[in-house]
Amino acid sequence: MNAEFIDALEQLQREKGIDKDTLLEAIEAALISGYKRNFNSAPNVRVEINRESGEVKVFARKTVVEEPQDTRLEISLDAALDINPNYQLGDIVEIEVTPRDFGRIAAQTAKQVVTQRIREAERSIVYSKFVDRAEDIVTGVVGRQDARAVYVDLGQTEAILPVSEQMPNDRFRPGDHVKAYITRVERTSKGPQVVLSRTHPGLLKRLFELEVPEIYDGVVEIKAVAREAGHRSKIAVHSRNPEVDPIGACVGSRGMRVQAVVNELGGEKIDIIKWSEDPGEFVSNALSPAKVVSVQIFEEDKVARAVVPDHQLSLAIGKEGQNARLAAKLTGWKIDIKSETQAAELGMFGRITEFEDDDEVGTLSADWLNEP
Repeated sequence: MNAEFIDALEQLQREKGIDKDTLLEAIEAALISGYKRNFNSAPNVRVEINRESGEVKVFARKTVVEEPQDTRLEISLDAALDINPNYQLGDIVEIEVTPRDFGRIAAQTAKQVVTQRIREAERSIVYSKFVDRAEDIVTGVVGRQDARAVYVDLGQTEAILPVSEQMPNDRFRPGDHVKAYITRVERTSKGPQVVLSRTHPGLLKRLFELEVPEIYDGVVEIKAVAREAGHRSKIAVHSRNPEVDPIGACVGSRGMRVQAVVNELGGEKIDIIKWSEDPGEFVSNALSPAKVVSVQIFEEDKVARAVVPDHQLSLAIGKEGQNARLAAKLTGWKIDIKSETQAAELGMFGRITEFEDDDEVGTLSADWLNEP
C-alpha cells in the first residue's frame, strides 16, 4: 500500500462518510489475522499502517523476562537492553518482523475490508432513509415473486410484500408499478429489510393525503379509518375550517379524488363519513348508507344501540355484517342495531340521539359513483 491508497480512503471519507481512521484500524485488525494465518505466528503481534505514506509494518510483541521459555512471546533482559537500555523486567518490546511479500497480503486484505465497510455504510444509509419513512407510502416496481411474497424494487433496496399483506384482488406482473405502505424496517445480515403492506389502514389514509390537498395541508383531518382490504372501508373526516366541507374535499369534483383512491385499491368501496365528538351522531354517521332513526348510548359498557327503519335493517348490518363491523371499528363502540319494530317491542329507553328524516345525514358513500 502507498500514499495513493491513503488518498483513496480520504476520498471515501468525503463521499460516503466512512471515517478514514476507523477504516485503517479495521484494516490493521484484519492484517493481524492475515499475518497469523499465513506465517504461523504467535498471537502477540501488532500491525501499523503509516497514516501518511501507507507503509505497513508488523511488530512482534515480547515480554522482557530473565530466562525466556518461549522465544516467540518472550525476550531476555540482556537482549532487550541491547535494543534500548531503558527496558526493565515485565516491559513489552516490539520487534519489526514484516515479511518481504507482506505487501501483497496487505493489499488483498485492505481491499476486502474496504469493500465490506463500503457495503455496510451503504446499507446503513439505506436503513436510515427507510426507517424514517416507516408508516409512509412508497411506489416501487414489481420484480420477482414466489409463493411467500412479491419483491418490490424501491431503487436503493428491494422490499418485501408478503402474501398476507396483499389484497385479495391484487395481481402482479414483473415491471408493474405498485403503491404500498411501509409497516416496518429491520436490520438484517444482508442489509435493511423493508416490509410492505397493501392491507394496512394506513395505506388508505396516505392515499387520501396524496389525492386531497386539504388533508395534506392539515385543513381536513382523517380522524379514524376502518378497513377490510379489497372489499370495503370507512373513513371519518373532520374539518378544522368551518367553511371547508370535509366530505366534499375528499370526494372532489365529480368524485375524481375518491375515485383515484378506489382505482388504486382495485375497486375497494369507500364510505366517507363526517366525524363528530358526539358518540351518538358519530355512530349514526358511521352506519351510512343506512338511515338511522336514533342512537342510545351506554357509556359504561361502551355500547351504542342504533335504531333504523325496518326496511333498512339489512342495509345497516350489511352483507355478512360488514357494514356494522366496520362502523364498530371506526367508532370504537360496540353497536347493537335494532329495527324500529324491535325497538318498540323492547321498550328502549335512555339517552337517545334522534335524527330528522332528511336526505343529508352527514355521510357519503363512494358507492354513489356507480349509481345511475
